[in-house]
Amino acid sequence: MDQAPGSPQQEQGLPGCYRHPDRETGIRCTRCERPICPECMISASVGFQCPHCVRTGSGTGHAPDAATPRTLAGGTVTTNARLITTLLVAINLAVFIAVQYSDSLLNDLVLIGSWPPAPFTPTEGVADGQWYRLLTSMFTHQEPWHIGFNMLSLWFLGGPLEAALGRARYLTLYLVSGLCGSVLAYLLASPTTATLGASGAIFGLFGATGVLMRHRNYDLRPIIALLVINLIFTFNPSFNISWQAHIGGLVGGLVIGYAMIHAPRERRALVQYGTCAVVLVVIVALTLLRTAQLT
Repeated sequence: MDQAPGSPQQEQGLPGCYRHPDRETGIRCTRCERPICPECMISASVGFQCPHCVRTGSGTGHAPDAATPRTLAGGTVTTNARLITTLLVAINLAVFIAVQYSDSLLNDLVLIGSWPPAPFTPTEGVADGQWYRLLTSMFTHQEPWHIGFNMLSLWFLGGPLEAALGRARYLTLYLVSGLCGSVLAYLLASPTTATLGASGAIFGLFGATGVLMRHRNYDLRPIIALLVINLIFTFNPSFNISWQAHIGGLVGGLVIGYAMIHAPRERRALVQYGTCAVVLVVIVALTLLRTAQLT
């Protein structure tokens, strides 16, 4: 509920940042005089400017991209902070609709090490060289409740992370975390167990969200409580959930999220994408190890 200017409650504290209303600040943009928090401050010849004034070049005499505003993790600030999240949801929904009409497509997309003998449809798995299943299984769902829960989680967790990391870093976090979940399921689960769903990537977002909230000194109890509830369901055998995918994604999200958010500014990209490269090397090594065991 909005408050009128000059109300008693507003006068008791500092104004909130125009992009992050929950953060009080005493600094204002030297151009438009809107309050800005430390994350939104961009050094100017005199004082600080907000991302909007820098992006549009308002009164600066410079080109709009002269000093591109950056997110917490060094990504480019965009007007639509949920573009990648929206696209990920759309892809998952499109695949879900497609597999409802084709069992053969479902069999071609799920994560499975090696298919059991007849009477199952003979096909090939990851152990037979179809490594693409580690990725495609992340976008495959069969039950409405499964995709519904995952897409709600993706929407609520993904938006704030995409805004904080930037599009490229956020997408990298999502995909690599999901691959971490897939490879741990391939490594530890039965080779004839079919695994599917975005849960590994979602748990990666859980991990990165915890890192982000800790960095901003937010109360971690809500995200911890939500994570504990999800883990209780994960390890409940009656739900037949791949705990390997969830734990793999969570660990991947924690590692990559920490690198994205805490990388030193002077070599930020090197640390961020270097960490992702190391994680991918581990994924490849574990995949090769498991494949050697199954062939």
